[in-house]
Amino acid sequence: MADTAGFDVIILGGGSGGYAAAFRASELGMNVALVEKDKLGGTCLHYGCIPTKALLHAAEIADNSRDSAQFGVKTSFEGIDMPGVNSYKDGVVGRMYKGLQGLFKANKVTVIEGEGRLVAPNAVEVGGTRYEARNVILATGSRSRSLPGLDIDGAQVISSYEALTLDRVPASAVVLGGGVIGVEFASVWRSFGADVTIVEALPRLVPAEDAAASKVVERAFRKRGIGFKTGVRFAGVEKRDGGVTVSLENGETIDAELLLVAVGRGPVTENLGFEENGVTLDRGFVVTDERLRTGVPNVYAVGDIVPGLQLAHRGFAHGIFVAEEIAGLNPVPVDELGIPKVTYCDPEVASVGLTEEQAKERLGDDKVETLEYGLGGNGKSQILKTQGFAKLVREKDGPVIGLHLVGARVGELIAEAQLIYNWEAMPHEVAQLIHPHPTQSEALGEAHLALAGKPLHVHG
Repeated sequence: MADTAGFDVIILGGGSGGYAAAFRASELGMNVALVEKDKLGGTCLHYGCIPTKALLHAAEIADNSRDSAQFGVKTSFEGIDMPGVNSYKDGVVGRMYKGLQGLFKANKVTVIEGEGRLVAPNAVEVGGTRYEARNVILATGSRSRSLPGLDIDGAQVISSYEALTLDRVPASAVVLGGGVIGVEFASVWRSFGADVTIVEALPRLVPAEDAAASKVVERAFRKRGIGFKTGVRFAGVEKRDGGVTVSLENGETIDAELLLVAVGRGPVTENLGFEENGVTLDRGFVVTDERLRTGVPNVYAVGDIVPGLQLAHRGFAHGIFVAEEIAGLNPVPVDELGIPKVTYCDPEVASVGLTEEQAKERLGDDKVETLEYGLGGNGKSQILKTQGFAKLVREKDGPVIGLHLVGARVGELIAEAQLIYNWEAMPHEVAQLIHPHPTQSEALGEAHLALAGKPLHVHG
């Protein structure tokens, strides 16, 4: 077995968390190696965020083509060319991948191709070669999960991975899971013309979001013809020629061409030497403190393998944090509640901070104040013909502690919302800011004006 030493940092995994740590550590003067068994960029770039958003944009174009007459534009919708859609999607991914490869070279990060395994607190083995470093960062990411006894065959029962590479639009689909991944694919396929039914065991769609946001999404999905069954559990699936029959615990059955399993993602930590070298796992996740230390000196973990939100931008922030922690810069820990979330279905859902329910659990019902500003009062939203709201959750006589947005393109507003939350802004402080007209950002301004006691465009 060969030995290769001399790195300040070695990173297992080249996704958002891994490469952010690599680039920041390199900027700070460290000698960095990164191990990746697949493609640099990880799930987000190749099998998640970027390709799914490309599909969602194509879906938006399809809907605009069908409905263009309402804007006085005459077009004809002829159908979906899935090879063309996939070519567009793959082109976006390919360009971003090429750019990322260039950044690795520019940052002088040593890329080691292959599957890495932790063999000591300061060493990783790849293909029989041992690489040592003063610090190790675990960034091995996540994979699609399934339910016990539910096998994903990649043909009739598929995960999001296969859904991204379909060469056709399914005539019908059952989507198991009404969270982010489930509602995004349901939204795409419905726009492409498929008959879609979502099955969610919890009482509402996007159950991690504020209950009011769920209601708006459900209302919009009904109008779009997307079926959903909430508060009911999956019982089994029977494969047959040309499709599947999905059975539910309440006795109902649903026939469809395929079943998409979208019940979340699990950590990739098995058989990688973590536990053998003292790293504590809990249900497969790596246990860390708030500074992302594993308990083994100089071994850190970032991204989806750390319990919490499984978001690319969270992993990215983790990676930067750990690189700066290793460099002794004493960075501020990443606040889970301060991380913005976006679900890119139609309508979009975006949020940061506490939901109304969470705020009341923490502070008590009488200590929480909320306000909903409907997008019907917003000029740009009228132009876009979108419905939804901006909802604020405030500690009574205190700062805004939660912001929840639903409507077309609201994902672009969440950056300002996260500043409001993270800087613990008071409503009157945001109210005095000037928002450009006509933009949807005015909805945030108007909502804060109302919460500050001086409503202008709020209808009773």
